[in-house]
Amino acid sequence: MHELTVSPWASLAYLVAGVCFILALRGLSSPASSQRGNRFGIIGMTIAVVTTLVTHVPFVQHLLVSDTGSTIAVRAIDWTTVVEILAAIGVGAAIGLVTARRIAMTAMPQLVAAFHSLVGLAAVLVGVAAYLNPQAFGISDLVIPLIGQPFAVIHPVSRIELGLGVAIGAITFSGSVIAFLKLNGNMGGKPIMLPGRHVINIALLAGILGLIAYFVTNQEPWIFWTIVILSFVIGFLLIVPIGGADMPVVVSMLNSYSGWAAAAMGFTLHNSAMIITGALVGSSGAILSYIMCRAMNRSFISVIAGGFGAVADTSGGAVASDRPWKRGSAEDAAFLMSQAEQVIIVPGYGMAVAQAQHVLREMGDKLKAEGVRVKYAIHPVAGRMPGHMNVLLAEANVPYDDVFELEDINSEFAQTDVAFVIGANDVTNPAAKTDKTSPIYGMPVLDVEKAKTVLFIKRSMGGVGYAGVDNELFYRDNTMMLLADAKKMVEDIVKALD
Repeated sequence: MHELTVSPWASLAYLVAGVCFILALRGLSSPASSQRGNRFGIIGMTIAVVTTLVTHVPFVQHLLVSDTGSTIAVRAIDWTTVVEILAAIGVGAAIGLVTARRIAMTAMPQLVAAFHSLVGLAAVLVGVAAYLNPQAFGISDLVIPLIGQPFAVIHPVSRIELGLGVAIGAITFSGSVIAFLKLNGNMGGKPIMLPGRHVINIALLAGILGLIAYFVTNQEPWIFWTIVILSFVIGFLLIVPIGGADMPVVVSMLNSYSGWAAAAMGFTLHNSAMIITGALVGSSGAILSYIMCRAMNRSFISVIAGGFGAVADTSGGAVASDRPWKRGSAEDAAFLMSQAEQVIIVPGYGMAVAQAQHVLREMGDKLKAEGVRVKYAIHPVAGRMPGHMNVLLAEANVPYDDVFELEDINSEFAQTDVAFVIGANDVTNPAAKTDKTSPIYGMPVLDVEKAKTVLFIKRSMGGVGYAGVDNELFYRDNTMMLLADAKKMVEDIVKALD
């Protein structure tokens, strides 16, 4: 059995860890301080893990017979369990280290979704373990005979914690798996609209809440396992109808879910560090989701209900090859930008796929050397997760002072000579402001069409953005299409500038 009493020193250590987590979130709010924020997070988590291991050392009790014949109970550290715990930590650390070193920046959204799924699954497994052995977790103290066998009665409050923890964890797990498959390309960005999905989701949610309430009065196994199964199902159903345009909101929303699942399990484990950490992650993820919804002109409730993100049916419209458009070369782009006073670069997921951020920074440096003002415009939902473009530009050592958010730079496009768009399709589409039938209608976009010249790098005219809609910007008179791999095209532009 684990020792559940917490010493004042452990409480103080958890408090210090909580302060480090708060400082980590503060640091991660800005690219300039993000590294410092990560360090605070590492320090806080190290303190929390070490404190938990020290204060929850497993013991075994041995009965010794003294010389006088009396029996003495002696407690000793259960080294077998200690070795198993340390081995599990070692395996997890090795997997995390290898994954972090090998993962490509383009796959970071998928990695985040995978991590969220693991947090959710961990919450479910902890809940299952606590339900099967409640005395080991200190959530029961009454044992009554049941059909001749001992049976532990779980405290009613602990049943609420268990029910909510496994429900949120299961929803996070299955929802994150679907998000991973969508982001990784195993499932298309097109939403799967099930008939009567809203009625099904509401019925399932009501059923889960009702079962959790019933679980407080009756801890029969069928109630617990039904909560788990229904939660897995509703997590799947919630994410499947959400389309590609809303995936950044989904990522931040699942981040919030994983935090609340961890907080609920913190109550079950009597671990204040998990409660603090989970609450911080849950609340910050919810705030980020709200900010992302505002940036996309979406209702949070509508997004999680699968009401947006549908791919418009453009089969009846004109295909890209039937509409007039201009094609340019690397030499054309180099000449136009070298003669400009200001160039605004708009990166998108196409840049991430091509891993063009380093050569893009080199191009920006060469333009600066020729006296051109170079700025980078970042849309809040560019890429596949919040901050995706900021991370890539930071990796390429682009100065933070050159990077601007949508609301800070949108007014400058009208006075800009060249807007250089590299793979940012949906966030530059003027249809978001004019076409009420578009799935991205109402989403604030970068006003790149107001620049004197728009240079747009794209692999071909046949593809569409992740939202599944064609970009009206391609066919504007002031737009020149640069059809090629993003990295190859920028490399050719750099050579032309030389």
